[in-house]
Amino acid sequence: MVKKSKKKTIKNKKAKYIAKRTNKRVIKEGFVTYDVSVKLPEKKILSYISDKPYFNKDNFVLYHGDSLKILEQLPENSIDMVFADPPYNLSNGGFTVHAGRRVSVNKGEWDKSKGVDSDYEFHLKWLAACRRVLKKNGTLWVSGTYHSIYQCGYAIQSLGYHILNDIAWFKPTASPNLSCRYFTASHETLIWARKDKEGKHTFNYDDMKHKTWSDDFFKNENKQMRSVWHIPEGESVWVSHTPIREEKIFGKHPTQKPLTLLNRIVLASTKEGDVVLDPFTGSSTTGLSAAQNNRKFIGIDMEEKYLELSKLRFNNLNKKLI
Repeated sequence: MVKKSKKKTIKNKKAKYIAKRTNKRVIKEGFVTYDVSVKLPEKKILSYISDKPYFNKDNFVLYHGDSLKILEQLPENSIDMVFADPPYNLSNGGFTVHAGRRVSVNKGEWDKSKGVDSDYEFHLKWLAACRRVLKKNGTLWVSGTYHSIYQCGYAIQSLGYHILNDIAWFKPTASPNLSCRYFTASHETLIWARKDKEGKHTFNYDDMKHKTWSDDFFKNENKQMRSVWHIPEGESVWVSHTPIREEKIFGKHPTQKPLTLLNRIVLASTKEGDVVLDPFTGSSTTGLSAAQNNRKFIGIDMEEKYLELSKLRFNNLNKKLI
């Protein structure tokens, strides 16, 4: 009589654990342990911010408050591009000419200088906060005049950004110099920088070279775009550098930029679906450009009246896009 051999069966008990920090699932089978990477649901950027959005619609989000306090709540490496038009600190009681009339250069308390050291410290803080939230390959754009741009440039380099270009935005019909003691200031400077020297930033070279930019007399057809830009109003090249009338139908911010300028910046340095942030959003021209070109937008400002203006402008744009 042949005895049937009893097969030893080992019941493999599987114990599954979610590792809190490594996003790995540990599976134990018998005496063998496997580490298997698990893709957990991605937490949305805005869920990190405790402040309630002032406005949130169709990937266009506005926050009312101090940009430093909002920025510190955002996760690191979460933003693709930052455009910033910080206070120029030129509201010094002087005068300029607008539409043939003498007007004050004062724009508000937020634009008054607090002294060289305090102004530099302010720029250093917000630039550091922006660098923290930028992705490794993310880029920063900063606009300014000689009143502020050199402080920003020094802070940018001190913080470890890698400067890619400085752009001269030419203004052919700039306001005259009333003192007749200086050259007429007829350009603004834009600094374009990458978060990290070792990163690989987005630059849509072909669009910049081959796209039709017929309104810019510095741009030759099918030639590389230069670092001097002319952003005109309307069809003629010999007109104002300010935003066109249609962009001011609900009112305007005193340092509002033309939509054509932001369109060039957004199209040059981001991809569709990227997240664009403006820490001094004002009337949110940056956000309108982002929405118009299928990018996501986060804007921050301390002035509620300009956030209301941003809402009106966005809702008006949204009607046209639909």
